[in-house]
Amino acid sequence: MSGIYMFAVIILGVVAMILAISRFKQHPFLVMLIVAVLVGLLCGMPASDVVSTVKAGFGSIMSNIGIVILAGTIIGTILEKTGAALTMANSILKLVGKDRSVLTMGITGYVTGIPVFCDSGFVILSPIARALSAQSGKSLAILATALSGGLYATHCLVPPTPGPIAMAGTLEADLGLTIGIGLLVSIPGVIAAIIYANKVASKINIPANSEYTVEELIKKYGKLPGALHSFSPILLPIILIALKSVSDFPSRPFGEGIVQKFFSFIGDPVIALIIGVFLAFTLIPVSEKGKKLDWISEGITNSASILAITGAGSSFGAILQKLPIADALSGSLLKLGIGVFLPFIIAALLKIAMGASTPAMIITSAMIAPMLPALGCTTPIGKVLIIMAIGAGSMTVSHANDSYFWVVSQFSDMTPSQAYKCQTGMTAAMGITTIIVVSILSMFL
Repeated sequence: MSGIYMFAVIILGVVAMILAISRFKQHPFLVMLIVAVLVGLLCGMPASDVVSTVKAGFGSIMSNIGIVILAGTIIGTILEKTGAALTMANSILKLVGKDRSVLTMGITGYVTGIPVFCDSGFVILSPIARALSAQSGKSLAILATALSGGLYATHCLVPPTPGPIAMAGTLEADLGLTIGIGLLVSIPGVIAAIIYANKVASKINIPANSEYTVEELIKKYGKLPGALHSFSPILLPIILIALKSVSDFPSRPFGEGIVQKFFSFIGDPVIALIIGVFLAFTLIPVSEKGKKLDWISEGITNSASILAITGAGSSFGAILQKLPIADALSGSLLKLGIGVFLPFIIAALLKIAMGASTPAMIITSAMIAPMLPALGCTTPIGKVLIIMAIGAGSMTVSHANDSYFWVVSQFSDMTPSQAYKCQTGMTAAMGITTIIVVSILSMFL
């Protein structure tokens, strides 16, 4: 099977998927499963392998973020029902002002994305975006896009997230230098996301859909929860996950004994979010304790569509990851000799084809490692710039075969076509901005 044929099938599959979802209004869950099966069969995969890969892809994403999505949705439901989300929004707006709420979400995502997976981070922080939308009068699309971009920048460029840390290991780059340069290089990406949110996402009106106004909640409960209490179901999981990232660092700052094992356990996103759920329970007024079960059930029900669509997207991505895409690329792109743009292009093509950023980073770094001398990037700073170029490619672009695309769209009430304009367009702007910055740095460093 030629590489041209394989890419033609993948492109036709993606186009058919986009048309079916956006133009003909078919449900993404069924569309992505059907396209995944057809692409696998047309690319020569045995029928039994196609079925097993689709099931494995669905199951793998559920094992990674299924419980996180369920727990995050329950927390979000309780934060909204108790008025805690509005308390958080009011606290943030008092500090930064309504005009800077978009910048605030971008910075929040940038910081949170360092220790927390972008999928988990968006689930955790989406209630704040929704509450800020209600209080500031800005479209939810703007705040969600800025939050998504902030999370995505550090997720793709800054260890200890798995992709960047794996690249540093493969290319034998200095981890501390990778973190430092990653933090700097990701800033222009976040700025691009914020500008894109203000200029493009602002044209899409998505209401916050808050169930109650501040006045109604105060009338109902007498007063809203305090700021620290309101933030605790979100902040504590983030702190615990950050501590796990620190404890799992290669240098083992907490050692390898019981302290390290404790933080590694309690900081796992599943455990951290479950703790967050129980903290959210403490926000429920005594008068509403009888509704706790109803609110939990509502959160679980609301997460069903998100889980189904995210799982189907992962199934499609799993099929594409089974195909010899990297081998097909190696025969053509590896001979272009275009400096840091070479790893960027390879990573971007793998990301677009497979949907997942981390595999795109890992595969590209493995392909590029033997070519570092030819690229003139054997110095410590040169290796780090290659990592940044691959990271930029791996964020270009997020579309329907990427689970993060569906997490963002479903938690932000975006239709698929709106998500293409917000999430896909924004990640393209981020990736292009980042590789331009990296290419400029490569001229002087």
